[in-house]
Amino acid sequence: MAIMEYLNPARAPYTAHDRALIGAEHARLARARFARHPGYRPTPVHTIPGLAGTGAVHVKDESGRMGLGSFKALGGAYAVHLLAERDPGGAPFVCASAGNHGISVAAGAAEVGVPCVVYLSEGVPEAFAHRLRGLGADVRRSGHDYEASMAAATDAAREHGWRLVADSSWEGYTGVPLDVMRGYSVLFDELADPPGASFTHVFVQAGVGGLAAAAAGYVRDRWGERPRIVVVEPDGAPCLLESARAGHPVRVPGGHTTLGRLDCREPSLLAHRLLGHLADLYVTISDEQAAGAARLLAGHDVALSECGAAGAAGLLALTPSARAALALDDASQVLLVGTEGPVEPK
Repeated sequence: MAIMEYLNPARAPYTAHDRALIGAEHARLARARFARHPGYRPTPVHTIPGLAGTGAVHVKDESGRMGLGSFKALGGAYAVHLLAERDPGGAPFVCASAGNHGISVAAGAAEVGVPCVVYLSEGVPEAFAHRLRGLGADVRRSGHDYEASMAAATDAAREHGWRLVADSSWEGYTGVPLDVMRGYSVLFDELADPPGASFTHVFVQAGVGGLAAAAAGYVRDRWGERPRIVVVEPDGAPCLLESARAGHPVRVPGGHTTLGRLDCREPSLLAHRLLGHLADLYVTISDEQAAGAARLLAGHDVALSECGAAGAAGLLALTPSARAALALDDASQVLLVGTEGPVEPK
């Protein structure tokens, strides 16, 4: 599949309505809660001068996040804690997972003492199911892929009155996913401006878009309109790019990508609405480009999975015309999010 770049013609300023959804104040409130957790520590930033023809690239490394090894530790668990606070001792939590979201939800549920059910597709390895059971989750298998397990989790929530904790949003279901996104925004609140400069560009990978939207809202609130925000997706699953092009959420046909964390066919409704006017550019990458970016970063002692290195792959893949449109040059200070370490449970 051909690599695509889409310069967003709908780019518009951050608004008070956006700030009410996602921004620095929500991040600081979430961070204050995490600060009480014994496992919480801000994750490090690795600076690589001159990478990809920039002044410097700064990689926020989430590989050591709270023992989970992924930024996801900040999302599901945060939403679970808020739900439990609103209704202590309430109904069990339920989610679907193909990766680290389920572990975050299960960890949060264990902390608040509420049962948790996690639906996995048949292809998720038993080692991952074992890890979830170690956190006290009731693991159930359903369907051949993530979409089937998500449908099973949604049906179970409706049938049993369980509390669904999803990281995507759709019409009628936005409150919990918004809390998940606000949890993600903590990682941006941990950042200090680089000495003598603030970030000029932010590259962030996307599946359904929750992390990318959290980045966009926080960056616009804290650093204003100047930083250019680039959303990076697999060429086999460009649901946010195609939704931006269409002007409304669309489902993309099934392609093929080994970037399992980013292999999403439909965007989160909230993410699409935010990124639709806050993102500057959408770009797709191939699996080979992601693998190459992971190898390159490893050469700089930054160990990430291929999904974790997808933002770097987007930076490296940009055409000269896209670089010019973004004013990306040897003075640029680029922020990347290394979303997870090199070992990924499938």
